Amino acid sequence: MPDADQKAFDEHRNLLFSVAYRIFGTATDAEDAVQDAWLKWSAADRSQVSDPKAYLARIVSNVAMDRLRSVGKQRETYVGPWLPEPILTTTIEGADAAASAESVSMAMLVVLESLSPLERAVFVLNEVFAFSFVEIASALGRSEAAVRQAAHRARGHVQARRPRFATDRAQHRHVTERFFAAAAGGDINTLMELLSPDVTLWTDGGGKVRQALRPVTGAEKVAAWFAGVGRRRYEGVDPSDMRAEVVELNGAEGLVFSGAGRVIATVTIALDADGRIVAIHNVANPDKLRAVTDGRIRRMGTD
Repeated sequence: MPDADQKAFDEHRNLLFSVAYRIFGTATDAEDAVQDAWLKWSAADRSQVSDPKAYLARIVSNVAMDRLRSVGKQRETYVGPWLPEPILTTTIEGADAAASAESVSMAMLVVLESLSPLERAVFVLNEVFAFSFVEIASALGRSEAAVRQAAHRARGHVQARRPRFATDRAQHRHVTERFFAAAAGGDINTLMELLSPDVTLWTDGGGKVRQALRPVTGAEKVAAWFAGVGRRRYEGVDPSDMRAEVVELNGAEGLVFSGAGRVIATVTIALDADGRIVAIHNVANPDKLRAVTDGRIRRMGTD
């Protein structure tokens, strides 16, 4: 392949991963989709391609949609709540930083998981990457009317399940650090102060490690759950031998727990309009910790 074609693909590789990851919710599948896009790009008659960015986005979107249909069937038999695969990210700069970070948050990815493959692809391409409906219709091989209808359904669903609050980044980090300190110290009173009364905790062990098989709801139950975790041995690691680090996960500060030479779990939180924790996502399935374990930091912007 000529160097120019390789350079064109590499220039948009980050964009392709960003699109695929938001559609899949898993880094592994997103990487596979990018690889498939590379193979299709290599075999294409690129002399007929006037806009490499749009062309590559079309390829990866269609690959992701096709694969998502089979992946979705596997997730129907998943043991316990299914959560996205966390990734390490870097702070996004620019005017669209807040919206871009929100679009890759664990809470948003959970909502996108409830959409159909078409709705998810349309929402991601239009709302996050600002592709026009005409461009999306061409990319996905649908009519513009069908794309507009899918966008309307997806937008309504997302707005109903994921109200947007302007969370200050410093506040988010402060609450995350206080939450960890309270949980580690078994401080029920502080946990109750930080948690919204209707907070929900989702834990994803995938049936491979010990986790709650159903969502835990209510401040008292969630506080008791975390206070108890801080006192118990987990997967062969004593609490005193665990290390927790505040890092950027999926566009906001989160916690990575390590012990016995491996990453054990990640925890991310979402805040309500009053700055209290309204949702907690705890990923402990070892298969979903590979992207964090490899230490690669991704820039999940829109270019």
